[in-house]
Amino acid sequence: MFIRDLLQTKPVTFSCELFPPKAGTDLARADEVVEQTARLKPDFISVTYGASGNTSHNTLRMARRIEENGCTALAHLTCVSASRSDVAVRLDAMQQNGVQNVLALRGDLPEGETKPADACFQHANELVEAIRAHGGFCIGGACYPEGHVESASQEEDIANLKRKVEAGCDFLTTQMFFDNNVLYRFLYKLYAKGITVPVLAGIMPVTNKKQMTRIIRLSGTSLPPRFQNILDRFGDDSAAMEQAGIAYATEQIIDLVANGVRGVHLYTMNRPDIAGRIANNLSHILGKDA
Repeated sequence: MFIRDLLQTKPVTFSCELFPPKAGTDLARADEVVEQTARLKPDFISVTYGASGNTSHNTLRMARRIEENGCTALAHLTCVSASRSDVAVRLDAMQQNGVQNVLALRGDLPEGETKPADACFQHANELVEAIRAHGGFCIGGACYPEGHVESASQEEDIANLKRKVEAGCDFLTTQMFFDNNVLYRFLYKLYAKGITVPVLAGIMPVTNKKQMTRIIRLSGTSLPPRFQNILDRFGDDSAAMEQAGIAYATEQIIDLVANGVRGVHLYTMNRPDIAGRIANNLSHILGKDA
């Protein structure tokens, strides 16, 4: 099913993100994570993709497993190191495996790697154009409520985002954020620039202080004082941090839905147990009580 159709018909969507195993790691565990996540009955499940394509086979494998478990799959696709023929081959493989939805990303080269000579994409909007020209897909894109780390300003970032939407994006998913007011201000700026496609709010339940520190360093996401206090107080107690992280994410989502946000995308870090506890907290709010 095309995600754009889900977004048009459902009052609120709830979706989850998974990441594929690296080559040579436990595929059975990945299948178990897919099955457990699918049991939560999210509206769709996305699967990430290595910037240089080094997990592409497992991304497609997990996406196929998601579809086999009766859930809509969204396969990430990056283009930073890809040629046009690479992209065409990957899109053909997705269609052959029943995957109809793609999240188009530029991606980043792994540290120490250089861009291949035949790589021909500079920005994600060029990948969106290629997918649209290929045909047969619903296309998602990423957006950054606090601005992309490589953009000189948020205004520049939103201008780039508009080009991506005009190239053919059907919906957008935000990078994680921890202050809902950041998202509300961002959405207002998007509407002012004529960007009206659905925007899904990306929420990450923080259950590990060390992991969170690394993610924030790479993404440039800011922490409001209230959340920083939680990290400082509970970060060294794994059980308490997990409980606090789930509570904080739950409260974020309640506020988002109450203020009219119509899509929530949960960055699960392959923890279906955490996603399940959040979904259970929100069962009536998200309409998942059946």
